Amino acid sequence: MRDKREDYEGPLTIGVALPVPEPWGSRLQERRAGYGDHVAWTIPTHITLLPPTQVSPGREQQVDEHLSAVATAHAPFEVQLRGTDTFRPVTQTSFVAVKGGSAESAVLAEAVRSGPLKRRLPFPYHPHVTLAAELSDDAHDKAEAELRDFSFDFTVSVMERYELTDHGVWESVAVFELRAPSSAP
Repeated sequence: MRDKREDYEGPLTIGVALPVPEPWGSRLQERRAGYGDHVAWTIPTHITLLPPTQVSPGREQQVDEHLSAVATAHAPFEVQLRGTDTFRPVTQTSFVAVKGGSAESAVLAEAVRSGPLKRRLPFPYHPHVTLAAELSDDAHDKAEAELRDFSFDFTVSVMERYELTDHGVWESVAVFELRAPSSAP
């Protein structure tokens, strides 16, 4: 069976994210689906570093070299997910808040969005884990209320590059280990 990419000359849509580990990655994905979010099963639970971005065909190696260099220059760090928040009324998005590790996520995201992935964002970067997007106010209210007391800590040690498939599913295609020594005491 041939890879469909071989016959396609258009741009590739990629994203870069910090995966939320198990068991909460799957549990939050199930919750998101339960609120009626139709894209819940199309991408694993994550904290976005680079939102969907188009790159020219054949530039994957350049992008991966850039991401490898970024990962090598950044140390693993702790993330604390705490409670919920929303971007409403600006956008219909409810999310689990990143309380600890938000500064490190922002620095890493800025480094990712440089070089061959340089781009401007439509809104200031705000690390979060999406629970519901573009749903009714009732669904957003329910998501925010049910996970108001949510708490999960984990160590970020990798970032992943995802590609959007022809079927509308985001697949992890490359993993980059954060390898700089920690400057923490």
